Amino acid sequence: MANLRKLLRFFVFLFVLVLLAGAGWFVIVRLRQTGGASAALPGLDDVAVNAYLAARRSQLYVPAGDDPTPVTFVVRPGETAASVAQRLQQQGLIKDARLFRAYLRAEGLDAGLEAGEYTLRATMTMAEIARVLQHGRVEERSITIPEGLRLEEVASLVAVKAGLDPNAFLQLARSGDFDYDFLRDRPAGATLEGYLFPDTYRLPEGATAEDLIRRMLDNFDAKVTPAMRAQAAQRGMTLYEVVTLASIVEREAVLPEERPLIASVYLNRLALGMKLDADPTVQYALGYQPEQGTWWPVLTLEDYQGVDSPYNTYKYGGLPPGPIASPGLASIQAVLEPAESDYLYFLRDCEADDGRHLFARTEEEHYANYARCQ
Repeated sequence: MANLRKLLRFFVFLFVLVLLAGAGWFVIVRLRQTGGASAALPGLDDVAVNAYLAARRSQLYVPAGDDPTPVTFVVRPGETAASVAQRLQQQGLIKDARLFRAYLRAEGLDAGLEAGEYTLRATMTMAEIARVLQHGRVEERSITIPEGLRLEEVASLVAVKAGLDPNAFLQLARSGDFDYDFLRDRPAGATLEGYLFPDTYRLPEGATAEDLIRRMLDNFDAKVTPAMRAQAAQRGMTLYEVVTLASIVEREAVLPEERPLIASVYLNRLALGMKLDADPTVQYALGYQPEQGTWWPVLTLEDYQGVDSPYNTYKYGGLPPGPIASPGLASIQAVLEPAESDYLYFLRDCEADDGRHLFARTEEEHYANYARCQ
């Protein structure tokens, strides 16, 4: 009798194996007939999808990687589950697009993907990502960073507009470790001053100061193209030098059409070994002035020689040690493609109310302009 029970158990076990093998063979045949799971899922019946999913269910709970860096993922309006799954795999957020689709199908989630911007991580499992994408449109905050702000001003703005920790933002901007090719020609100890690209950013709920900084650096990387970096090399300048000079142009220029002219003045002065004599560099060296309530105070005659800082370009020749603000793309382009001029001086036109400047080739012309505005 004991031997008979053992024999029966053996046949039951063998029967189960045959059933599992048959189910696996069925799924494989159906997938091959319809071009693979990523293309065939809509045409497969629930039995095939569930069998495929059962054979690989453990993989749903294995993250695609171990990098916890937040990744922005956008689900476009009207986008299909197939497209979403494929892009998730391309971005390294999941390992298997067809398995992800099978999971969505089996759980009835494939029709519930909402358009919106999501923050995902490679350390999330497929099941976790699927749940996040069901939460509907993510609440977002929009923040606009204007051109010409220094780091402290940007930190204050993101605190007010995005609710981010300004101290964490400043600490990362001053000493954070960010690996971008365009940052590698900075001097040792240099901050991210000048590289936090001014633009409008949409931040999902829960975004951190690091999330915003990475978006700003990604934006710089995209806007300042390899061709522009090659232009800098052709001018005999590092990208750091270009950004430094562009930050001064940004603070000086009011009218867009004057940016290339102002850039030409500074480049001409550098070529002749003249000091830049740029007011914004003295303002940067002075820092915040509580009496005036600004980081960019009105200068006195004593400030020009009294402020002893390498950023004071009235006292020290060449470029200042680094950027003084975040320049926009137009100011960077102005340095790379300046106007052809022999101007060496400029000052604000006191008779105009639109911020235009008077340009001069000689000291005599410049002093005449200055006397006119006195």
